[in-house]
Amino acid sequence: MRLLARLSARADTVYDNTYHHKLRGRLWRALQDTEYEQYHDENRPVGMTYSNPFPPGNMEEGDERTLLIAAPQEELLAEVAEDLIAERELNIGEMPFHVDELTSLAPDVGEPGTTGTIETGTGLLVRIPPWKADEYGIEKQGDQAIYWRPEHSMEPLRTQLENNLDKKHRLFCPDHLPGPSDKSYSLFDDYELIKTFSIPITVSQGTELTYVLSKWRFGYTVRDDDHRRHLNLALDTGLGERNALGLGFVNITDHAE
Repeated sequence: MRLLARLSARADTVYDNTYHHKLRGRLWRALQDTEYEQYHDENRPVGMTYSNPFPPGNMEEGDERTLLIAAPQEELLAEVAEDLIAERELNIGEMPFHVDELTSLAPDVGEPGTTGTIETGTGLLVRIPPWKADEYGIEKQGDQAIYWRPEHSMEPLRTQLENNLDKKHRLFCPDHLPGPSDKSYSLFDDYELIKTFSIPITVSQGTELTYVLSKWRFGYTVRDDDHRRHLNLALDTGLGERNALGLGFVNITDHAE
């Protein structure tokens, strides 16, 4: 499930590419005094993720932007929507917006046999555990996780994406249903790397880390109803890590039955 928020700039402003922590804080404020507030400081995916305010670029007063907020829990999005309707000023750091319109969306990759493309709207964070480094022929960096880079090959990236989505499947899908790693086929047919880049991100108050991120186009063919559920879960929760910071947000960009 998703919320689509139509925004308008309330003043001339410079676009802030390090919006992540500030936008996360505003959305968590919308979940205060709800059942979801308990997940704020827990080391588990809450399920919520979001796009950047797009298109990026400096703004003049009145310029329009769009924000997408996704989660597998419809009730969570309802709480966010209620708060944004009640308080339509949406300040993302130094970027002041007004929420003009909210719409609910339910994107779907399609029935078995459907082909399409899923593209990362924000940077994808994939980290390889240090105990897996030898298995992939990667030089260890002490006890630190290793940011995926193109020279590490596709195998660790595919494995980490699948393992991460498995964790979300266990949290948000019924126990009796098979997860991504229970199936014999790969999550995606094609992996097209668009670019890799690094960006400093505030992960908590006073703590800033520089993450190595990547952007992708993933081609898919829906194999069966389980695969459809797994791909739709990726649309709801994001791919990779740190989705609560808006990383790994994905969209369907091509779709054919």
